[in-house]
Parts: sequence; C-alpha cells; structure tokens
Amino acid sequence: MQIEQGDIDKFKRLGIYSATELAIIAPARFEDRRLRPRLRDGAEQAVDATVEAIHRTPKTVTVSLYVHNFGHHIEGVLFHPKPYMLRAFTVGERGLFYGRINCSHGKCQMIHPQSIPSAGTLTPRYKTPLRTDVMQRLVQRYVTEANLLEEGLPPGIVKTLLGIHFPDDAPPKEWTPARLYALKYAELYAYMRSLKGKRRYFRALRTLDGEWRGWAIGLPFRLTDEQVAAIEAIERDFKKTYAAKRMIVGDVGAGKTMVILAAMLMARPHRSILMAPTTILANQLYEEARKYLKEMNILLVTNSTPKKTDLSGADVLIGTHALLHRDLPEAALVMVDEQHRFGTAQRHRLEKLISEGSRHPHYLQFSATPIPRTQAMIDSAHIDVSLITQTPFEKDITTRVVRKPDFPELLRHIRAEIAQHHQVLIVYPLVEESEALEYQSIEEARSFWEKRFENVYVTHGKDKEKEAILEAFREKGDILLATTVVEVGISLPRLTTVVIVGAERLGLATLHQLRGRVSRNGLKGWCYLYTNREKSERLDAFVRTDNGFDIAALDLKFRKSGDLLTGSIQSGKKFMWADMAEDEAIVAEVKKAL
Repeated sequence: MQIEQGDIDKFKRLGIYSATELAIIAPARFEDRRLRPRLRDGAEQAVDATVEAIHRTPKTVTVSLYVHNFGHHIEGVLFHPKPYMLRAFTVGERGLFYGRINCSHGKCQMIHPQSIPSAGTLTPRYKTPLRTDVMQRLVQRYVTEANLLEEGLPPGIVKTLLGIHFPDDAPPKEWTPARLYALKYAELYAYMRSLKGKRRYFRALRTLDGEWRGWAIGLPFRLTDEQVAAIEAIERDFKKTYAAKRMIVGDVGAGKTMVILAAMLMARPHRSILMAPTTILANQLYEEARKYLKEMNILLVTNSTPKKTDLSGADVLIGTHALLHRDLPEAALVMVDEQHRFGTAQRHRLEKLISEGSRHPHYLQFSATPIPRTQAMIDSAHIDVSLITQTPFEKDITTRVVRKPDFPELLRHIRAEIAQHHQVLIVYPLVEESEALEYQSIEEARSFWEKRFENVYVTHGKDKEKEAILEAFREKGDILLATTVVEVGISLPRLTTVVIVGAERLGLATLHQLRGRVSRNGLKGWCYLYTNREKSERLDAFVRTDNGFDIAALDLKFRKSGDLLTGSIQSGKKFMWADMAEDEAIVAEVKKAL
C-alpha cells in the first residue's frame, strides 16, 4: 500500500504504518445520517431543513427550521456559539443538519445543530488524535478490500473488518464474536508481520557441525526430550549459511546449562564465548563446563582477570560484562545467559566485537524466566525460540501461604531444617525501614534472627560485597536474609526453605524464580509465602501451579485484572484487542499464516 505524501504525518500521529493497523482502530460510535420521514424524540437525526428565522440573545442563538423530511418546524438552539458555527445558518437557505432532537410541551428542539455535507449514510466517529473528518477520510481512502488483501489478511477477516467501518444497514451495537476475532487477528497479524520484517539475516562467520551425541550418551544422566529438541534445533541452525539467532527459554531447573555445553561442543574446533550477568553465575557455568567438557580449554574472564591474559588459546571463554572491555579473539559462537539482565546495547556490543563486516557469529540467548507460550509464538516472528518446560527430575517442593498466627510453626520448621545441615533463605521487600510498608525491612528484622540463630548472613542489591557474601553463605551459612537479589541463577545445593515476606507485592514470575532456588539437588523443599492479607486469589493460584510457563500465563491473567501495575507484555507492546492470556489459538493461526 502506497501512503500519499500528505497522509504520512497523519499515520505517524496514529502510530501506525499499514492499512491493517488503521482497520483495527474501530469506530467508537456511528451517526445515522439517513433522512427519515418521522421524528424520533431523544435520538440523534439528520434533517433536510430551510432556515426561516434567526433570534439572538446574549447567551444563545435560536434558529427556526422547517424540516422537509418531517413536514413541520423545529428549533435549533446554540449556546455561546462561535462565529464559525453561525456561518452555517442563512435565512432562506436550505441545508443538511445533524443533532439530537428533544420534544417537550409540543415544541421540538435540536441542540447544537451541526451542518453536514451529505446525508443518507451511517457515519463512523473515531476517538483518535486526528480530527473526526480527517480520520474518516483516511479510513475511506486506505481501509479497502484491495489494500487489506495485499497485506496478506484472509478474505473472511477483510470482509468482517470492512463491515465494522462501513456497515450496510444498522450500525453495530455490540462486538459479536466474529467482529472481535477479526480485530484480534488483524492486530496480531500486523504486529507479528512488522516483527518479521525487522529480522535481519547475516552471513555466518562459520557453519558449525561439531559432534555432541557421543558426549550426551556418556553423561551420568539422560537429557530430557525437550533438552534434546533444543540442541537439535541449534544443530540445524549452525549448519545454515546465515548466522543463527535463537532464544532458549527454560523453566527454573530445566537444565539449560547442558544445552549451552552441547552448543560449545558443536562449535568445535572453533571458539565459543559465553557472557553471564554476575561473577557467581559465570563461576558456576565455568565449573560446570570444566566438569563436563574435560577435553576443552576453558578460560574464565571477570574484572579480576589480568588484562595481559592471552585469550587466544582458549576453546571457550566464559565471563561477565568484563568481556566487553577486552580484545576478543575470533569466535564462531556467542551466547548470553540470563539475557534479560543485560541491556540490548550490551548484548549487541558483544556480538559486534567479533563480527567481520556483514558476517556475524551464531548467536544464542538463554533465559530461566519462563514467558507465556503466546509471547513465545509472537517472539518467534523475529527470533527463533525453543522452550524447555520439563525438568530433569521432579522437584518435591511444598508451597504454603502463611500469616502471623503461623509464625511459631514456621520457626520450628526453620530450626528443624538447620539441624539437618540445610539452609534457609528469607526474602524481605526492603532493605531499610519504610512507613509506607506494613512489613519489616532487612535492617529491622536482622537482630531477631541474629539473636536466635548462628551463621546468619545478610545481603541485598546495593551491597557491593553481595557476591562474596553469597559465596560465604553457600559454604558456611544457615540463614540468608536478602532482597530479590538471589532471584536468578545462583546455585545453593543445601537450600531447602525459602520464606518470602510480603509475597503479594511480587509478580508470580519472581515468586517462581525464588521458589526455584530450593530443592536444586532433589532434597525436599518448602516455599512459604508470608502475607498480611486475609485473602489473595493470586497467591492461592500460585500455590496450585508449579510449571513456570503456566505461571507466566497466570501472571498475565492477573496483570490484566489490575493486580500488577502494568498491563503491557514483556516486549512493551500493549494490545487494543488481543488478550495474551486468552488468545493463544489466534496467535498460533497468525503464526501459521505468516
């Protein structure tokens, strides 16, 4: 569709770029401007009338009109009229007018009659930044069968959309399922089509075909079907001539590290680089790589790694953002773990550091924050997506909502776990006291725990020593008091209990990440959600659900109902019609069509 030069700014003001996007801006209401032979009291109507007289007072102008389609007189009343309004009325002239007519004591009045250029139509009214007449002309010019079909919408959807803007007879009084479906489909289609258009394909620095199956057979455990499916998808990506761009999303504890290691094997004999958001996580990945990839030369790069260290001899470089400040040797594969913890600029910078002109390394990003399946399908329009929903072993975690009367029992449980050499994490909403919050902060609560227990460690997001404290706690601690700093990544093998204070204040995805810290090695785990609220439907739903992808869908559902502060999906896109929690089937159809 070609947008005329004079209309480009209008499309920009609406924030749209296609006929499909224009078509989903449905009319807020319709004006029935068809001339009717009978007056309808209390209704908006069009009239064909001659101006017979005009009477002025300081505050009003009354226009006497003879209505030809009714065959009798009415009054037009304008309050505090602007000069341009009066130009529509000249004694003795005949014109078309529109407004609401009210009758009382044998006299009928049209309040603020509006001069209209034509009658005989159902005229849509839109709520947009544009003037109504400008918006109407845009819709008439661009929302056409030819334009919508050219953009790829199915004929049935096109017919329904045209019926929304240009109804044949009666204006639509309600959104029928067919109309709602067409608006949702068109909205998702336009968005996913634009994402698809933004995907750029670069020639790969190398095609990769290293062998991984023998290694997988030799592991002391069996990879899950979904781990294997993700690895095989990456294998197919690596054999193509253009650079892979794939996001692997795993549930908490789904074993995405094994997928990372398999990718490193497939990259051989070429180099791989893996960037992680924290030193602790980089260390953990380094130790796992050394444990399972014994034949490969693996190097850890953090802020404490000397600048003079030669990186060129390593098969695999694993590091933090410190990698961005080094002269990196050529690598055929770049991976980013917990990708949402890095800014877009940081992720792209790592990729560009080892690109050669238009040739790029294969690029994989990993996340342990599950997203709704609908979101994954939408994202797949511009990046390949693999989901790992299974965990290698069934976690035995009991989740409970607890309140003040349950506190003595909770204390007994904590003592029992520590007696078994297990660890306990207590997550507080704040570091310091706040009058705005009904829960204790870490600083208020720490003396209680330090008086009653030994080996209590404390850390939070602003703590510069947090990584050292977490390391010390892993080795020697019994209780860790923290904020959500421990949400992602850190492995604490002896941790069996997490207590989340003010649990109703956190998103379900964050609660799931915190719950995922316990029972990492098959130990029995407990997750206590401490709240002062008498009831919380959201927390009750969380207790019943342990799959991260189902929880992501629940999070969407409750966000939509206003339980969280924002209704936008993770990409930041807000939909007018589509419902991310309910419209998975429509998203699947759009994906198939694209």
